[in-house]
Amino acid sequence: MDVRFSGFGPAKDGLLIVGATEGGKLLPQAEAADKASGGAISAAAKRNRFTGAKGQVVDIAGLAGGRVALVGLGKADAIDALGGEVVGGSVITRFLVSGETKLVFALDVSAEVAGHVALAAVLRAYRFDKYRTKLKTEQKPSVTAIEVQTADVAGLKKLWKAHEATIDGVTFTRDLVTEPANIIYPQTFADRCVALKKLGVTVEVLGEKELTKLGMGALLGVGQGSRKETKLVVMQWKGGAAKEAPIALVGKGVTFDTGGISLKPGDGMWDMKWDMGGAGAVAGAMMTLATRKAKANVVGVLGLVENMPDGDAQRPGDIVTSMSGQTIEVWNTDAEGRLVLADALWYTQDRFKPKYMVNLATLTGAIMISLGTDIAGLFSNDDTLSAALTEAGKGVGEELWRLPLSETLDRALDSACADMKNITGNRFGGSIVGAMFLQRFVNGTKWAHLDIAGVAWSGKARHIHPEGATGFGVRLLDRFVKSVAEG
Repeated sequence: MDVRFSGFGPAKDGLLIVGATEGGKLLPQAEAADKASGGAISAAAKRNRFTGAKGQVVDIAGLAGGRVALVGLGKADAIDALGGEVVGGSVITRFLVSGETKLVFALDVSAEVAGHVALAAVLRAYRFDKYRTKLKTEQKPSVTAIEVQTADVAGLKKLWKAHEATIDGVTFTRDLVTEPANIIYPQTFADRCVALKKLGVTVEVLGEKELTKLGMGALLGVGQGSRKETKLVVMQWKGGAAKEAPIALVGKGVTFDTGGISLKPGDGMWDMKWDMGGAGAVAGAMMTLATRKAKANVVGVLGLVENMPDGDAQRPGDIVTSMSGQTIEVWNTDAEGRLVLADALWYTQDRFKPKYMVNLATLTGAIMISLGTDIAGLFSNDDTLSAALTEAGKGVGEELWRLPLSETLDRALDSACADMKNITGNRFGGSIVGAMFLQRFVNGTKWAHLDIAGVAWSGKARHIHPEGATGFGVRLLDRFVKSVAEG
């Protein structure tokens, strides 16, 4: 999408988007366009029962000065960045395949809000059509350019550089999560991460030989039934002071999850290509941080594995030894994400001694029972870290809700023949159980676990993303790094 900025004035070409606040009050650019059209805009607003509600759109065709659309901005005293994203997403949703090729936003809002309008429009316009061969012309996106009018062109251009980094990272994540499992598996996922070297990211890819030497029996056990080699990807962005402890981001990357011997039901199993959403979010965040040259030291570690049920697959009842030396009795091979993260977390805290360690994982279906599909679960052993993540999520519209850690449920993980088992054997507190298991591998590091199973993929479009991969976590992690490491 070509995005450009200009001062306020008549649009030379394209569809002009003007705004009104709650109650239908036209803003200055809308008033000017209404006057030029002989009152056609205000008449159309009345005819279509336009109220100025945030994101409400009225399309007004047949004007002498060209086509115009009116969009609601909500309450006049509450127009903020996230509200701007609702507006941008609503407009692009309405016109993406309309035949219009250019949208010109003239909304009389601050440069900051205008930037978020454009950001949302670009993110919502995301399409993954690379395997679709029979799209009709009317099904293909027509909008290829956006012009944003503002009173502060220089300021908006400066802000847009950071938004471009966000768009790159979110797009990278969405592409990874959307690709089918015959295209994205541990090696090819790792290959795409290696491409971040061109941005200045240091990337290491450890294979099964190295992982065996490190003693990562938990991670390796998950992938032993697959022909695809298990990988651990280690990315480092060194933008902070030389000796400053890094922030560590750790992602679960199960590129396809059959459940293993504890086989999932066939219905819906096709969705399990996105069980690597946590790793995808970390990879996208690393791209965003590197693209905008973040002044922080950040490490991204991805445990990449395919969980398949062949003759060599891990069995229920097997006992594996993790890198930490703790043994795990595997009661359920479909509770595999925590096994992947057990070794990834231990490796990360042991090697990098991070200031904070945050893992993201599509870990439990139980989190959707608790929080639905708009909010991710947050578990943490540190109140300051938890607060910083929660605030970062609010700032970008990626909401987190903190749930408790439970010593009772932790004890329920104790095994009769190993140090622990990977499930308790009942359905109670499933998301908390997963978090308690992970906490056994953080070794006292200030740590947070984000269970993103309900938000990494969406069955319906929202103002900021189409149906499918959301890219949840990229913006949150970027904002979090800004707040705790860059001031």
